[in-house]
Amino acid sequence: MAKKKKRRHRSRTQNASPSGVKTAERVEQPTERDPHPAEAPARPARAEKKELARRQREQVRKRVRRAEFARRMVWVTAISGVLALAVYWVVRPDTPVERPDRLPGEIRTEAPWPANTERLGDRLDVLGLPPAGGAMHEHANVQIFVHGEKQTIPTDIGIAGSTHASIHTHETSGTIHLESQTITEFTLGQFFDVWGVRLTASCLGGYCNDGEDRLRVFVNGQEVTGSPRDLVVQDQDVVVVTYGTEDELPDPIPTSFDFGSVPQ
Repeated sequence: MAKKKKRRHRSRTQNASPSGVKTAERVEQPTERDPHPAEAPARPARAEKKELARRQREQVRKRVRRAEFARRMVWVTAISGVLALAVYWVVRPDTPVERPDRLPGEIRTEAPWPANTERLGDRLDVLGLPPAGGAMHEHANVQIFVHGEKQTIPTDIGIAGSTHASIHTHETSGTIHLESQTITEFTLGQFFDVWGVRLTASCLGGYCNDGEDRLRVFVNGQEVTGSPRDLVVQDQDVVVVTYGTEDELPDPIPTSFDFGSVPQ
């Protein structure tokens, strides 16, 4: 019998390269697993979630309470203002406070007259003039003649220590300072009230109308009709107050004054 040729078997562990060179077969090695795999971020515990929600709700409630408080304060302020205005209109006098027949420390004697500041504060309490201030600062000049003789208007009328009236003098030229925290109208009667020297429609100090002796008042050369107390004193007015006969009037009646010489 013919003998069978034995076939040569290639090793399974070897591969032939194109050039005929045998190479070792690549063996896939199993990858090792990390015994400590990265853990996913921990989610907040249920209690933490509830606490966070509670805090957020509390913040919202605080904002709501603050807004509500602010609204209430606006309403309270507005209502208070309305009530204060209503009370003022109810209790305010329909007419100005009536001047008493005689002011504290009022002089009713003949000239000369001092600055008369001993009871200035008491008079100011009665008069209710606005406080002295810088909102209004005007000047007028007042001259007084009694039986043809010019009288001295003293310095510091309306000034006594810390008391400072809104109508006052600083020297003896007769210039009166109208200084107020509010813009207002001052009258000749108020100036004499601050001074504390009586001035009425018919009397000046201790002098009253008697026969030909009469009280007359001129402003910028024009005679005033009606009560001299009601004369509104304007900035740079020249006011001349006279008592005596017609022949004793100053001639001419002063109509001008150098206000540039007035200390401020």
